[in-house]
Amino acid sequence: MEQNKEMTAQESLKLISETLNNSRKSILRNHAKYYVLWGSLLTIFSLVIYLLWHSTGKASWNLLWFAMPVFGYLFAWLLSKKDAALPESFVGNLTGKVWALFGLFSVVLSAIAVFIVPMPITFTIILLLGLAESITGVILKNWPVIVCGLIVGIGGAVAATLLKTEAQLLLFTFGGIILAATGLIVKLQYK
Repeated sequence: MEQNKEMTAQESLKLISETLNNSRKSILRNHAKYYVLWGSLLTIFSLVIYLLWHSTGKASWNLLWFAMPVFGYLFAWLLSKKDAALPESFVGNLTGKVWALFGLFSVVLSAIAVFIVPMPITFTIILLLGLAESITGVILKNWPVIVCGLIVGIGGAVAATLLKTEAQLLLFTFGGIILAATGLIVKLQYK
């Protein structure tokens, strides 16, 4: 009788573990398109702003960054309309909150740098981007997401200390390409 109860406990743990793994896979499969979306937007915006700043010599083109979240959230909302209804989960909510905080920190730091105290923020934002991606990878137990986040965050932060002026914007292009590549890798992993 006692062995039967222990077996039931083991089966319960196995079921919980399988449910969490299936939830992670489902979330990753769903997140892949958002990695591609935000990576593509980051690449496009950074290249456009870089080219405008480089050709005119005016750093004021950086104000265009504030349009990126508007477009991004609009496109993300349109993509989410097509999603099969995924049940809400702790893991899904947690990863969403990580990225929401990244967005909030990035917008607030940018607004402070533009409107209150001019400061170089590329280092900080690229580091936050890599950190958000790596944390998401840890939460979802996915090594490609972790590694891509480390490449963006640490590689981008080191490069930000070496590059000056508008050339730093190309780090966001690099980050966008890596972010989009992350989405494609995850998409291939969980076809």
